Amino acid sequence: MSAGRRLMAVADALPVTVLAVIAGAGSFTHIRDTAAEHGQGGPMSWAVAVCVDLTCVMAARERQRDKQQGVVTRRLSWPTVVLAGGVLLSLAANLAQAQPDAWGRIVAAVPPAAFLVAVSMIERRAARRPRPVAVQDGAEGGPSAPGRPSPLAAAGDEAQDGGDEALLAAARRAAAEHQGRHGQPITRDQLRARLGVSNQAASELLRQLRAGQGQPPDARAA
Repeated sequence: MSAGRRLMAVADALPVTVLAVIAGAGSFTHIRDTAAEHGQGGPMSWAVAVCVDLTCVMAARERQRDKQQGVVTRRLSWPTVVLAGGVLLSLAANLAQAQPDAWGRIVAAVPPAAFLVAVSMIERRAARRPRPVAVQDGAEGGPSAPGRPSPLAAAGDEAQDGGDEALLAAARRAAAEHQGRHGQPITRDQLRARLGVSNQAASELLRQLRAGQGQPPDARAA
């Protein structure tokens, strides 16, 4: 990566990172003070604040990992429940430290709200990052056999003719693996993330799979 691209990447990530750190620090202080006022003095007040904030970070990271790997979860997955609980605890502690008026409560709610915004932005970026396809028998992600075109190079042509046989075979394997693991058909976005192709190429591959031209084999036989 060139120096210019590195600089752009840092400039792109810096605002979200700074927002997350500042919001986390503000939330941490309010949680620590609230814990100290309710019998958890000394190191225990710090431990309570660390537990709440790190639980939020851990749950947010788990949600990112699910999106990066194309894992299909319920709308209220366990990481989502944990993240919501941590944010609510942080919000309650911030409100407990607020001045007893409308503006005092609004201002005190800013750190947990900003932290949640930062997490959502990071997750949004993680969901857009394509997942490289696994290397298997010289398939996608690895070097091609001599005289055989690279499947990823074919993907770069937007699959104008429906993709070559190697790319279609990779789509077939990805669909079979997803069906066997999750018990439901793979979606366009999940196929795009698995193969690292464009939306158009993923749609064309999925159309061929559904039409029976590249129907994924039964998961039990895969």
